[in-house]
Amino acid sequence: MDKNQFKGWLYLLPAIAFLGVFMVYPLIDVFIYSFEEGYNSASQTYFGVGLYNYSYVLHDPYFLQAIKNTLILVLITVPVSTALALLISLGLSSIKPLRELFQTVYFLPYVTNTLAVGMVFMILFKKTPYTDGLANLILGWLGQSPIDFIEGPYAAKMLVLCIYTIWVVMPFKILVLTSALASVNDDYYNAARIDGTSRFRIFYKITLPMISPMLFYLVITGFIGAFKAYSDAVAIFGVNLNAAEMNTIVGYIYDMLYGDSGGYPSYASAAAIVLFVIVLTITCINLLIRKRYVYHK
Repeated sequence: MDKNQFKGWLYLLPAIAFLGVFMVYPLIDVFIYSFEEGYNSASQTYFGVGLYNYSYVLHDPYFLQAIKNTLILVLITVPVSTALALLISLGLSSIKPLRELFQTVYFLPYVTNTLAVGMVFMILFKKTPYTDGLANLILGWLGQSPIDFIEGPYAAKMLVLCIYTIWVVMPFKILVLTSALASVNDDYYNAARIDGTSRFRIFYKITLPMISPMLFYLVITGFIGAFKAYSDAVAIFGVNLNAAEMNTIVGYIYDMLYGDSGGYPSYASAAAIVLFVIVLTITCINLLIRKRYVYHK
C-alpha cells in the first residue's frame, strides 16, 4: 500500500468506524438475538437457541396483519407518488412565471411535522358526533352516505393511510425530479422538434431515459421508506395500531420491544431480520431491473 492509499483509508477511518459501531454491530447483534429463545434483557439469559422466534413471529396474526398492511402501502404509494410527482414536475418545468412559488408550495408538506400533518388528516376524515369531516361532506355532495375513515372499515382506513403517505413523500420526489428535468440538455429537445417528433415520443424517448437514474433512485428509496412506515399510522390512528388493524412491520417491532406486549427482544429481533430480508430482496430485484432499463450517460 503506497502513501496515497494509506492517506485515503485514514480519511475514511472515522466513517468506517461510525458505520461499524452504529450499523454493522447492531445488525449482527439483532441477528444473534433472533435465534436466542426466551431471551431476558434484564438478566441477559436465554434457555435455548433455534428457530422458534421466527416460527412464532411468522404465525403471529398481528405480524401477518402488519406485513399485509405494509405490502399494500408499498405497492400503492410508491408507484402512485412517483407518477404524480413526475406529472407535477413536468408541469412545473413547462411554466416560467411563479415556478419558484409553486415549488415552495409543493415542498411545504416535506418540512411540516409528520404528526401535525397526521392530525390534520384525522380531522379531515374523522367522523364525530359534531361533524362528519370534510371528506364525508364531499361524499354527501355526491349523494353517498358518510363513512368512518378512522374507526370504520379496513379499506377506508387503508385509503386514508395511503393518501397521507403519498402526500408526505411526494414533495421530495417533486424536488428531485424537477432538478433532473432541468439538467436535460435542450439540444436533444430542439433536434427532436426539428424532426417533427410528437410530445409523447419526446417524453418517452428523450426525457424518460435521461431522468431514469433519478426515477430509479426515488423508486428504490421509496420502497425502503414505505417498508419503514410507522409514524404515519400513529399520527392518524393512535398508538394502539393492533386494535385498529393498521399496524406496520416497524410498528410490530416497536410493540414487541416497548409496547403493551413489550419485553420480547427475541421476537422483535426475528421480525427485524424478516423485514431486512424483504427489503434486501426487493432492493436486489430493483438493481437487476436497473441494469436493463436505466440509461447511463
